[in-house]
Amino acid sequence: MPKEINPFVVTGKIEPDYFCDRVQEAARVVKTLTNRNNLVIISPRRMGKTGLIRFCFEKPAVKEEYYTFFVDILHSTSLKEFTYLLGREIYETLLPRSRKMAQLFVQTLKSVNGKFGFDPISNLPSFSIELGDIDRPEYTLEEIFRCLSTADKPCIVAIDEFQQIAKYPEKNIEALLRTHIQQLTNCYFIFAGSERHIIQEMFLSTARPFYRSADILELNAITQDIYVPFIARHFNTAGRFIEKELIDRVYQLFKGHTFYIQKTFNEAFADTPPGETCTLDMLYNAIDNLIAYNDTIFREILSGIPERQKEVLYAIAREGEVTGITSAKFIKQHKLLSTSSVQSAVCKLLEKDIITVVNKTYSVSDRFFALWINSIYGKRYNAWF
Repeated sequence: MPKEINPFVVTGKIEPDYFCDRVQEAARVVKTLTNRNNLVIISPRRMGKTGLIRFCFEKPAVKEEYYTFFVDILHSTSLKEFTYLLGREIYETLLPRSRKMAQLFVQTLKSVNGKFGFDPISNLPSFSIELGDIDRPEYTLEEIFRCLSTADKPCIVAIDEFQQIAKYPEKNIEALLRTHIQQLTNCYFIFAGSERHIIQEMFLSTARPFYRSADILELNAITQDIYVPFIARHFNTAGRFIEKELIDRVYQLFKGHTFYIQKTFNEAFADTPPGETCTLDMLYNAIDNLIAYNDTIFREILSGIPERQKEVLYAIAREGEVTGITSAKFIKQHKLLSTSSVQSAVCKLLEKDIITVVNKTYSVSDRFFALWINSIYGKRYNAWF
């Protein structure tokens, strides 16, 4: 008997049957790239950018005609790390698809001291690059782009959390990348980012190198009238049941945010036996568990935040969403120090990506973190669930 699959996928490749909607967005991504344009995707973190990109990479019009590469640079801190991550992704992607291109890639990288070997399992030659093998990242980066320019198929490179390059210590990284990218005739790029204020500045400011160099797609929440039936259908298909009202409540709690909804129903589905109904208590228990799993991480995050910033963070978490962040009403209600101290705290919290702002509305970036903050200070999420 085949093992039952949990339909609410939160990591890895998502099969079409378990991919909710994004029909228009996917069509837009494929159309933009296959018509030789670059694309910027902006959305809050964990709204589904990665899933959408990988989903589009599996479309026949893309998969069969292009080499596709996906690199996440969220935790990179320098041009050297960026170059290493990009080079590793390109080689590891090319090797199973085209040994000829993989060999060309290795031969082109003359500025690195990579290690050759042989993989007895795959019966393929291997070439490993370590971070320490890159001494001159600007030259290695040039070699990487030179290889892409001579590829026997057009290439698509997706760079997730692209705003990270603005935080590198090296100067003129944007100008360096822009110079290389605009010279490529058979390589197109997806620049995905979650820190809206940085990404918008990079691509919409006339003073920045990437100004108007790519189309922009804003990825918003999947609408409730689509997401709720999707969840109910998968419960029913698997011989489980759930009331529509309960799905509505979870959707509203997380404001349609994909990751948190998927994670909650992944947990709740696993806890609902075949033939049974998922209850409100099961959903409470699922969210309790998900918050508890992250307790240690959340405590570590909180320990690194200064007191004044914590006060503002707690106030935002209690409100859920805040529009008048420096208003007298908000400051007085939450007993904050002053307008200037709130402004300073907000800037620091935004820099750390602890909070996010969309259309002048502030919220805690990690919605489980917001629920955890409220739970440890006496306000359990079911107060509004």
